[in-house]
Amino acid sequence: MPVNFNVIERAEPGVEGGGNRKFYASAISKGSKGIEELTDRIEKISTVSGADIRAVLYAIIDIVPEMLSDGNIVNIGDLGSFRVSISSEGSVTAEEVDSSHITDARILFRPGNKFDEMLKNLSYEKASA
Repeated sequence: MPVNFNVIERAEPGVEGGGNRKFYASAISKGSKGIEELTDRIEKISTVSGADIRAVLYAIIDIVPEMLSDGNIVNIGDLGSFRVSISSEGSVTAEEVDSSHITDARILFRPGNKFDEMLKNLSYEKASA
């Protein structure tokens, strides 16, 4: 099934008045799927009960942040890996840099190989106006 997209106009960033505007494709989401939908799909293709599947999914949600906050990269096999990334203010010397210079933290996800293959094989369809 193709990924639907629509066309949006974007201004040139940082240019007063928007500068040269261009049109870009933007993916359209068809909705959202949560733990219940994941549980139902996994239950259909395995012999594991829905309660056990939910228990594991909720345990992952509890454990992965703990592992990340301990400074680990968390690799979940073919799903991919999670790691913490930080941004900071620059300083003239290395000695000046301390934790007060950190301005932001985020979690980065690097998808596994199956996701790369899925992306290579996507097809696209322009949504009708």
